[in-house]
Amino acid sequence: MHLFAEATTKFTLELYRQLRESDNNIFYSPISMMTALAMLQLGAKGNTEQQIEKVLQFNEITKKTTEKSAHCHVSEEENVHEQFQKLMTQLNKSNDAYDLKAANSIYGAKDFPFLQTFLEDIKKYYQVNVDSLDFAHAAEESQKKINSWVESQTNGKIKDLFPRGSLSSSTILVLVNAVYFKGQWNHKFDEKHTTEEKFWLNKDVQAKIVEIPYKGKELSMFVLLPVEIDGLKKIEEQLTADKLLEWTRAENMHMTKLYLCLPRFKVEEKYDLPVPLEHMGMVDAFDPQKADFSGMSSTQGLVVSKVLHKSFVEVNEEGTEAAAATGVEINKLSLQIPEDFFCDHPFLFFIKHSKTNSILFFGRMSSP
Repeated sequence: MHLFAEATTKFTLELYRQLRESDNNIFYSPISMMTALAMLQLGAKGNTEQQIEKVLQFNEITKKTTEKSAHCHVSEEENVHEQFQKLMTQLNKSNDAYDLKAANSIYGAKDFPFLQTFLEDIKKYYQVNVDSLDFAHAAEESQKKINSWVESQTNGKIKDLFPRGSLSSSTILVLVNAVYFKGQWNHKFDEKHTTEEKFWLNKDVQAKIVEIPYKGKELSMFVLLPVEIDGLKKIEEQLTADKLLEWTRAENMHMTKLYLCLPRFKVEEKYDLPVPLEHMGMVDAFDPQKADFSGMSSTQGLVVSKVLHKSFVEVNEEGTEAAAATGVEINKLSLQIPEDFFCDHPFLFFIKHSKTNSILFFGRMSSP
């Protein structure tokens, strides 16, 4: 799945470019967002489909995989959705070391004529049935039902993904993906050594990178720390997907004993994604004149009205708890590890699933 890992890393950083203008903490789940958008792409056609594919960075994947499998008669679209199918299977494997789950849910307007092929494909690739809700007569009740599902999938960490009044009688389809992770550090931090320390707020890019594995060693948190106290902006400007993949490759990391100082922190964020997604190239899906969702239904005038994402992370001496949910609503209408690693100034961090090399969560800690 190395091409898929490449696409998720590119998407992660492209989106980060859209969000990094403020000085605030940032935290989101690229995998959650991408899954919701990939489900949407399944029902899109023409330019709308191509633009979603471009934003998801899948145009590169499909090009490479189509070249490889030209003799196998595999359609481009199949490659992308099969990759998600594999990812969901990997993420939901049961284990005793940590708690990780990724779940999808789809809600369609009662009696709306969805195409049978769309319903079959969404079930095949994303393991979901389209639940029927009465948006026309009970929008608020429907919204509560969806929010309650998200809350249960994220162990109560993501509440009210869709705020009151955000769904209406014109809502046709709601696609939701939720990701939840709770893991203990492979080597816990000793609480006796937790102290109050100063956190400093804000040449060549100089950064240190450390991988902190969770119990079971299938997931790790990576911390990318600028050498300079105010060096984060430089790193942000020069960070590319290729560099990130290169720096975190197993053969480029080496085991060492170090004195690691990491702040305890808790971040909850909410993002309204249409503007960032439009800047990334997904424009037609939001335009009633141009949106083409004829792969979903022969009914005209379907358009995406909302893409919401909510996330939560807590890091302490024991480990990490993180959750995120994305909802899409369609309406009609130099890397050397030193002995000391003090995270006492702004840094980037991300949680990665080692087998698929996928970034599940990505964030910036500006102020704990």
